[in-house]
Amino acid sequence: MSDNMGPGPGPYDGAQGYGGAPGPYGGAQGYGGAPGWGGWGPPPAPKPGVIPLRPLDLGDVLSGAFATIGRGWKQLYGTAVAVYVLAALAVGGALVLAYSAVGDRLHEIIDLPPGEQPSWEQAQPLVVALASVWVFAVVVLLVSTAVVTAAVPAVLQDTVLGRPVVFGTVWRRAWGKVPAVVGTVLLTGLIALVPMALMMLGFMALMFSLVASLDGDGGGAAGGLAALGFLGLLATAPVVVWLWVRFSLAPHVVVFEGQGPIRSMRRSWDLVRGGWWRIFGISLLAYLMAAVVSFAIRQSIDVASAFPMAGGTAALDEGEDLTTFLVGMSGWFALAMVGQLVAQIVTSTFPQLVNGLLYVDQRMRNENLAPVLASAAGAPAPGPQPPAPPVAG
Repeated sequence: MSDNMGPGPGPYDGAQGYGGAPGPYGGAQGYGGAPGWGGWGPPPAPKPGVIPLRPLDLGDVLSGAFATIGRGWKQLYGTAVAVYVLAALAVGGALVLAYSAVGDRLHEIIDLPPGEQPSWEQAQPLVVALASVWVFAVVVLLVSTAVVTAAVPAVLQDTVLGRPVVFGTVWRRAWGKVPAVVGTVLLTGLIALVPMALMMLGFMALMFSLVASLDGDGGGAAGGLAALGFLGLLATAPVVVWLWVRFSLAPHVVVFEGQGPIRSMRRSWDLVRGGWWRIFGISLLAYLMAAVVSFAIRQSIDVASAFPMAGGTAALDEGEDLTTFLVGMSGWFALAMVGQLVAQIVTSTFPQLVNGLLYVDQRMRNENLAPVLASAAGAPAPGPQPPAPPVAG
């Protein structure tokens, strides 16, 4: 069995990752089939890891996601913390470099006399520096999110089979798949460009229409453009959601099966067929749960940081040294950064855990993957229960 699911025989290998080609295991019939002999149903499905090896219901998916966190939280969250901290340090370093390059121009603009506007020659270096830092930050965030996204199925590979989760193995599996995961994220992100552009067009036209109305210039044309933009958004948003669900399993195909971005998206399209509404509902629930937890974390951090902030402000009002206020501000900033980091980890891991389990579920439903997983885990293969022996007397 290979860790990276490259070509070769074995339950994890080949182009299909988990289980190879679906044909030898019953094609699309999936687990279950006809009732067992003599009216007896199938025996309980084996559960070597976090999920039973049978088609999953909502409770199985959610409990499997929480169980995966319980078993592999050190490896999963350790990877996420390391990646996002390094990303923050990289962006912070870019900001320092940008300030060292254009700091003098910034001070020139700050020290301008009241009422005097900066010239383009003065503002251009600042604009270029900020744009460069912004582009760099977007790239860093994309790569770091791709690493975390790839780490989720890397952890699931072991927890589904009940095997120990090793940090080195998770990192090796995830890091090798980052370029392909970035490709799937970029390609699926292109789907949302049209409705996002229409939303921005409608919002900007609406703002222009409101300003024009306040100035007494009417703004009817801008209002019509705003209405057109929002109507276009309403028309394209359902299509985007539909496509997003069809491609939602692509990052997990990349890691589980070792496919490239295009083939992973095609594979995800095929796997979702027949289960769109179910995958949409469970995925939406997972994102809502993660959003609620993230919001609660941020609110708790804001409440906790309000007390030192109030103390620092009161001290400054009483005329004490400015250092007290700066210390309070630095403490608040550190707490805010920790809260943002924790919230980002929650929103980037839990929904992906759910989607990864949905990937396994779809393969158990459509490709009869359960016997292959049971064999890989060393558990009895799921199947019909033999008839009970006759009862004497």
